[in-house]
Amino acid sequence: MSSYEVNKLLTRAVESAESKSLEAINRLKHVIEFNHFKVLRAFHDYKVSEECFRGSTGYGYGDYGRDLLDKLFARIFGAEDGLVRTQIVSGTHAISLCLFGILKPGDRVVAITGTPYDTLLKVIGYPKNTPGSLTELGVKYSEVNLTPAGFPDYEAIAESLKPDTKMVLIQRSRGYAWRPPLDIEQIAKLINHVKSVNPNIICFVDNCYGEFVEDKEPTEVNADLVAGSLIKNPGGGLAPTGGYIVGKKELIERVGYRLTAPGIGAEVGSTQGNIYRLLYQGLYIAPHAVAQALEGAIFSAALFAELGYRVSPSYSDKRSDIIQAIMLGSREKLIAFCQGLQEASPLDAHVVPEPWKMPGYEDEVIMAGGTFVQGSTIELSADSPVREPYVVYLQGGLSRDYVKIAVINAAKRLLQKGN
Repeated sequence: MSSYEVNKLLTRAVESAESKSLEAINRLKHVIEFNHFKVLRAFHDYKVSEECFRGSTGYGYGDYGRDLLDKLFARIFGAEDGLVRTQIVSGTHAISLCLFGILKPGDRVVAITGTPYDTLLKVIGYPKNTPGSLTELGVKYSEVNLTPAGFPDYEAIAESLKPDTKMVLIQRSRGYAWRPPLDIEQIAKLINHVKSVNPNIICFVDNCYGEFVEDKEPTEVNADLVAGSLIKNPGGGLAPTGGYIVGKKELIERVGYRLTAPGIGAEVGSTQGNIYRLLYQGLYIAPHAVAQALEGAIFSAALFAELGYRVSPSYSDKRSDIIQAIMLGSREKLIAFCQGLQEASPLDAHVVPEPWKMPGYEDEVIMAGGTFVQGSTIELSADSPVREPYVVYLQGGLSRDYVKIAVINAAKRLLQKGN
């Protein structure tokens, strides 16, 4: 295909995608304004000030900024307590802290939204036992597949909740699966269903990629425990590292003991330098960052549908996370997309992504994203395990215009290669 033909085809697709996206983008306005107000009101009620940004050294006893940030997250997420730390290195680490902090040998955890993503399977020790995993320590694991349409199987879930079930794991986002994310209404229904079988079962939600997409969070619909990463939605593209956990006070206390040591818990943990300013400002700007990412995802869905690819969700679908999945169909197309996106990144645009054996994954993984914070998926990135049906997972974008430029470049790369 000639350069002229590529540009002509792409121009038509872009114009059509822009037109189709407008109505869906306008529907986001109410939710984003609500979340802006919710965050701002919490900042006012807790009297956030310059004093919060000072940091601490050593043990970090009496660290005002740390303790207030815990309360701020709990308030915004409608939870009893919170634990927000730069010492939490990723979303998987935050989830791992919850699992190891709550579960004991002989307890059972049931994943009721299908198989978790690759790195979490290593934590669980399934399907192969992993050194230091839950299964090695005597925690039992089982999972309930989603229906063929990608929705929870309520009958199978009820049957899976045995007397030894201590916790159910609900994954809000799609992970590396071709299925819709769970919206808050579905999460509420799932939790009510589990509690109707056994009210003592802990409902734990992996909230990664879902924060501020809707006007409620899982803890506001009776989730007992919720965890996520600060270099995704709630960090607003400013947080340099960290994770958060919110939920019932007694559960947060146990997780804090896992983070540090029994009897010490969340009372210690210093943070030096100017990081608190970035964490607070990132949280403040997070609803706007999420809005930009969603607008970019909607445009991307419309564009690649115009070019003949299957997308999930479609540009007009309701959204409950910031991920846009695009089924490319071959290894070559997957690599071309990621390389095209990387070319339009602000950092490392000269770097050429290639598949590699990433720790925690069974398959090779390819990633694109020249982000200011390494691995910050709220900034704009794309990644995928290199396996059939070769779906690329696009997420983030602090500016809708930046997303548009990057995905158009990725589409151009595909067309130039005759894909």
